Amino acid sequence: MADFTKSEVLNALKNVDDPSFNKNLLTLNAVKNIQIENKTLIIDVTLPLPESAVSAGLKEKFIQSIKHTFNNFESVRLNIQTKVTAHEDKKKEALLPGVKNTIAVASGKGGVGKSTVAVNLAVALAKDGYSVGLIDADIYGPSIPLMFGIKEKPRVYQNQKTMKMIPLENYGVKLISIGFLVDDNAPVIWRGPMASGAVKQFMTDVEWGELDYLIFDLPPGTGDIQLTLVQTIPLTGAVIVTTPQEVSLIDARKALQMFNRVNVPVSGIVENMSYFIAEDTGKRYDIFGFGGGENLAKELNVPFLGGIPIDPRIRIGGDKGIPIVIDIPDTENAELIMQISRKLAEQIHLSNLNASSKVEIILGEDD
Repeated sequence: MADFTKSEVLNALKNVDDPSFNKNLLTLNAVKNIQIENKTLIIDVTLPLPESAVSAGLKEKFIQSIKHTFNNFESVRLNIQTKVTAHEDKKKEALLPGVKNTIAVASGKGGVGKSTVAVNLAVALAKDGYSVGLIDADIYGPSIPLMFGIKEKPRVYQNQKTMKMIPLENYGVKLISIGFLVDDNAPVIWRGPMASGAVKQFMTDVEWGELDYLIFDLPPGTGDIQLTLVQTIPLTGAVIVTTPQEVSLIDARKALQMFNRVNVPVSGIVENMSYFIAEDTGKRYDIFGFGGGENLAKELNVPFLGGIPIDPRIRIGGDKGIPIVIDIPDTENAELIMQISRKLAEQIHLSNLNASSKVEIILGEDD
């Protein structure tokens, strides 16, 4: 073992300035091993990121910072392992044994583009290399089949104990929706307990396998159905979607209070339809106001994940079943969505670390 501490190595890593990397992901536990072999310093680090997120440029910055700090070695070998942390919850493990994290995408009211955000976040996470599933919990207005361009029905098989459905899949995301099981024009006329029962079946009776993230596209609002659902689903965190104007922000506050009521941490706020850039002039128009989502996040002390502008190509992507991050990935707005998904993954990880540290403190006190 080297004659310096993990804290010193950690400080060297934190000296790196890279806009694509959140330094909060670097904790003492991230530094797994330090050793010296023939004047070569070898460091093993584990980061809660997909492999694709650790670029050669970022790794080189880490190495250079370590060399600068510990300059008595001829070379540095940095081994970075990527790993997604899991939400430790007995209820989740009973219902969804192979799923590490569960995320609700919610809104206080309809019409804010909640499903569009849920779909693009799921696809963006999958594109970054995570294993992702999506449950369309909006039983009365299922839009996931259209937005993923899927018309098939899921297959069913019999295992040793029960019947299981195989989720459909597109763009690397496993999917289930009531829209796959009913006719396109058939309304779902169910009372609340039936709707929440269907969502529970989507958790227990679908073969999800191993997932880093399972996203729930919740129905809009904060009524009895929504409250029943968030009490039924063992959630790691929630994302609240709003638009900038006050009438939407009022309802977003209610959505946040709903999650507080059931002890679900809010992982962040996404402001949809933030602004519009005119294609012919490049001029920005704040059609629904300015900065409402970010101000709300500051007011309620929750992370602001980012804003998504009004872009007809996002709407077109939803209508034709090809999300913008797949259809035109090199555009600025596709990259904005990718950045929001990465911030969400970071917040989920930090929430898991926080929960883990609380458990350790409680166990220590019992000892």
